[in-house]
Amino acid sequence: MSKLNRLEIKQLRIFQALLRERNVSRVASQVGLTQQAVSDQLRKLREIFDDRLFLRKSNGLIPTPVAEALGVKIAAILTGFESLLDSDTFDPSTLDATYVIAATDYAQQVVLPALLSKIRQLAPRLKVIIRDFDIDNLHELMINSRVNLAITFPDYIPASYPYLTLFTEHHVCVAAKQSHLTNRPLSLQDIAAEPQIIASPSRPNFKGSIDSLFEQAGLRRNVVISAPCFSVVPGYIATTGAIAFLPSRAILDNQLVKLNLAEKLIDFDVIAAWHPRSSQDPLHNWITDLLKEAYQLS
Repeated sequence: MSKLNRLEIKQLRIFQALLRERNVSRVASQVGLTQQAVSDQLRKLREIFDDRLFLRKSNGLIPTPVAEALGVKIAAILTGFESLLDSDTFDPSTLDATYVIAATDYAQQVVLPALLSKIRQLAPRLKVIIRDFDIDNLHELMINSRVNLAITFPDYIPASYPYLTLFTEHHVCVAAKQSHLTNRPLSLQDIAAEPQIIASPSRPNFKGSIDSLFEQAGLRRNVVISAPCFSVVPGYIATTGAIAFLPSRAILDNQLVKLNLAEKLIDFDVIAAWHPRSSQDPLHNWITDLLKEAYQLS
């Protein structure tokens, strides 16, 4: 209890700023203190939490694992304090704010159209920014409030983040209508050597979520094209004769045909996730309530 008594809101705000900026001089400028005063507060925080919290490197401060974990808790605490001053009445029709959603190419096609339609209907003054999903910088973007919600797949989200599972999706194998593979049953072995296209929106490489299915069968896929998004893959299939594994809800092109595979393909969840501090934000909770309603979630 004695350590808790030594904590001040000012120290928590300085900690949050250090986690965001990774630079003492910038934090000092932001909070209106000298660099020495910020360093003094950091020293006190190190004593309270019995951890170095930030390590000095040539390019700035590097948070320790303890600091990263504390960042999630402290953000929620500060949001809770701020909510003490908020009005109890939330009216989306009068809301004048900006909300940022990071979404994979798939989610932009499948999830967002209906959600944006509902937002425009109920909150016409709310501005929404849609940005591409950036797996490598997502945590930093959310800590800095540059992203409020991420619609993606579970493997791309930090374990500490709350999330809603919107629905379960599955892959289908597709080809052009004139493909020699149509109208007959196929096994993974039948198609392993066929030229294949993958969509790799998070990182440009030749690895796909279906790889493990081939590996379990002792096979290796012949991936010849890696595309940055799902929406361009149908056009590439039509011009190259290659095949692809796509999420079932992303197949809108009537020039494609589903191949008849004997093996059951991998199911995966589509989720909406957020930084823990957003759980206290009325706007965020309203957005997630719209998603719950759309997908009939309890």
